[in-house]
Amino acid sequence: MLERGLTWYEWQELYTDKLRTPLSITWAFVATHNHFVIDRGGKVFKQSAPVLKLKPESTEDDHLGLLGILNSSTACFWMKQVFFNKGSTVDQKGARQRTTPFEDFWEHDATKLANLPLPAVLPTDRASLLDSLAGFHRDSLPDRLLVGAVPDEQRWAYAAQASKERRLQMIALQEDLDWFCYRAYQLLDDDLTFPTDQLPPVALGERAFEIVMARKMATGELQTSWFDRHGSKPITEIPTHWPAAYRQLVERRIAAIESNPNIRLIEQPEYKRRWNDEPWDEQQERALRNWLLDRIEAPHLWSTPKPVSCARLADRLRDDHDFMQVAALYRGHPDFDVTNLVVELAEAVPFWAPLRYTPEGLRKRQIWERTWDLQRREDAIDAGAALPPTDPEHLSPDSAQALKAKEVGKIAPPPKYANTDFLKGGFWRLRGKLDVPKERFIAYPGAERGADTTPVIGWAGWDHLRQAQALATHYLEALELESWPVERLLPLLAGLLELVPWLKQWHNDLDPTTGERMGDYFESFVAEHARRHGTTIDGLRDLQPTAPARKPVKVKKKTAKDADT
Repeated sequence: MLERGLTWYEWQELYTDKLRTPLSITWAFVATHNHFVIDRGGKVFKQSAPVLKLKPESTEDDHLGLLGILNSSTACFWMKQVFFNKGSTVDQKGARQRTTPFEDFWEHDATKLANLPLPAVLPTDRASLLDSLAGFHRDSLPDRLLVGAVPDEQRWAYAAQASKERRLQMIALQEDLDWFCYRAYQLLDDDLTFPTDQLPPVALGERAFEIVMARKMATGELQTSWFDRHGSKPITEIPTHWPAAYRQLVERRIAAIESNPNIRLIEQPEYKRRWNDEPWDEQQERALRNWLLDRIEAPHLWSTPKPVSCARLADRLRDDHDFMQVAALYRGHPDFDVTNLVVELAEAVPFWAPLRYTPEGLRKRQIWERTWDLQRREDAIDAGAALPPTDPEHLSPDSAQALKAKEVGKIAPPPKYANTDFLKGGFWRLRGKLDVPKERFIAYPGAERGADTTPVIGWAGWDHLRQAQALATHYLEALELESWPVERLLPLLAGLLELVPWLKQWHNDLDPTTGERMGDYFESFVAEHARRHGTTIDGLRDLQPTAPARKPVKVKKKTAKDADT
């Protein structure tokens, strides 16, 4: 690519014809069962979701017919004979172990999938109906309801009921598709399907193979966690609320399971769709919570880089009618405490390393910082080699290589973080083993001002320069307006020092507004104020947090159904 004059982020080869075919089938590469879906364009897939494309002249019905086969229990049985079993749980050494067969994960790789035998007749009609129902079901889920107008309680209740009904219809239709495929693959002579427009709703626990399992459990022939694992109830009798014709059909299916060894082999939990959905209440709580967090992150609330207390942030949000309406749904009643809600939602990671890590975590952080310093020096040498030969700072390739060998050497990968390297489990959840910031907010413990003792936070969407400006603004106000003692001011300076290397890396060009190089400016700012307080840059690096002078408000964790106290 370099020889062709391209940069690393440019496309070297782009096959536009492949992108002009909107229809494709994708699936979960590692999963317990077969999960195939049709894509109608506009998405990008990674290695965990392979893509299957048919010939350009293939129709949507061609895709849907194939999709029905791929999602059938017959195809699942075949896949589990040829794909790699990764086990169901991970032990302390990272190896997968087998526990319950229906919870084993399998690699659904494309190479082996190409050998799947197809029957002469495909379940196109049933797959098309399932696809339509899935679309309606998706649009009634909580995260979709929050797109556009804010729903009221009545609309939530209607959507919850519609989602439940469509799910029962999908279970019935998937079950019918499975029995269609048995006959299509010539595993069964009789037609044990039902007219799709007359299918009654079917709940988990009511399918033919589940009734067979429940009967075996009742006689002590079988022990299984299938029903507990999926929140369903084992029943030994065919539901009486079904139409007589459908009850008779299920009786015939049960008889086929008991008499036909091929059907009995496939009608097992390992090959049947699990329908192990997240409960509606949990989906609702998560969707409302994410909506509220997005609203708290609204750009107009953070346009000025300045930390703000949760109480002041709550004051601004009270004027947001949509926020208050969604928050009432989240809390379950309209007379909630807005400040408590903001404190609870605004999960944040502290601005300063000693407030994030244990001593072992701080040791690893120091290794990471040395690695970053070496990488910055390597980048500076490469930048010199990229200068034109007439530039006095230009480095020849040999000189650059020698200088890197002398000053940088081979950069060893830094250690990964463990849960125990963070002071709180929440920090680990938000950062992970590579300490990648995924939090929405920055916490400033000990930065509370005046009588407002609610936590002080900033926006994690600020770049390093805005984070530095926010911290410096808060520091100067605390110093000049409130005359904080030195022990409260130094952590703010130490946090500012932590940002300096990134400021010098990303924000050290001459600023046209201030005429300053902001990395150099803040480096001098920290050094000057450190001297003012009788310490040094090294003293700030060695600084350890002291017990806070005031205790921030602690708010008990609540769910959407809990009432405020």
